[in-house]
Amino acid sequence: MKKLLLLLPLVVLFLTGCQPDKLDLTEFKTSASPNTGDTLYIRLGGAWGGFNNPSALLIGHEPFIYVCDKDNDRIVMLNTAGTVLGSLKVKQPVAIAQDYRDNLIVCAAFDTTISGSTVTYSAVYKINLYEANHVIANAKLTRILPVKPADFVATRKYTAVAAFFDNSYYVARFGPNNSSIYDPDNSILKFSGDTLTGKVSGLDPLSTGLKTANGINCITPFSKQTYDFITTYSSSVSFKAIWYAIDLQGDYYSKFSPGDGSDFIKPDRFKNATGSCLDAYGNIYIADAGKDSVYKFNSSGYEMQSFGGSSFFKKPVAVAHFDKILYVLDADKNEIIRFILSTDTK
Repeated sequence: MKKLLLLLPLVVLFLTGCQPDKLDLTEFKTSASPNTGDTLYIRLGGAWGGFNNPSALLIGHEPFIYVCDKDNDRIVMLNTAGTVLGSLKVKQPVAIAQDYRDNLIVCAAFDTTISGSTVTYSAVYKINLYEANHVIANAKLTRILPVKPADFVATRKYTAVAAFFDNSYYVARFGPNNSSIYDPDNSILKFSGDTLTGKVSGLDPLSTGLKTANGINCITPFSKQTYDFITTYSSSVSFKAIWYAIDLQGDYYSKFSPGDGSDFIKPDRFKNATGSCLDAYGNIYIADAGKDSVYKFNSSGYEMQSFGGSSFFKKPVAVAHFDKILYVLDADKNEIIRFILSTDTK
């Protein structure tokens, strides 16, 4: 089983007059295949900053880059060169997805006044980029949740969202009231359009095992025509990243089990998994804010090129992958850092 070194040396590569940082993966002491050989992560250019406690990162279908800039109360849009194209005001955004109609779905918040006091509610919004011609500052913000009186529960938080191939989407919800077998706070809600159609069945609201909705902070869908997804967790569950696959009956199960030998599902493998993404080859990336590291696994669950350490990242909370480049969002550094594998530079 591979062991991740929490500190990687920074080396310098002189290439066409540039000096990108190169992270030597041969420093990993490995005992499982595939090994990293002489593969290195190369840091690309300077960091993209200007955020304040950012919480989530998305590369859309356009492709534009979207950042939940939480403590600046906004969604920021950038192009792949790092140029800020605009932003939209929304209170404390924490999660973001995009459907194939160019709608952004965002978990955020809003304030309202009740009996003279300000009350903050968690919320789910839809942002219509198509109607605004992708000028995000002009985009319409529509609240999906809460709407009905029964939805206005201040202790409930909407924490993660994922959009699927058919434009349906899932929203993770978290809260303290989980005694109801029909409507526990900890659950994943299913939407078609703006309509709530039900909940993902079979996930226990308080379990610490492999089928749990307890403390989900990120949902990553697969781009193929499937409803499979990856969850990461901030609560005290044993497996802080789980790949949920769907069977022919429409029921979810964990793709990996503790006894199958995969690195991905090892108990307590992660300390505080906060984000995930997939690349075009089906490899899985997990951001671990607790270990200040980013882990990479292949589709069989075997660990590949993982890297990081407290002297390199401070709090990596989200990852995204596009065109061979890995984007890491660091909430303490308030910046996006980009990397490419040395094998992809040839």
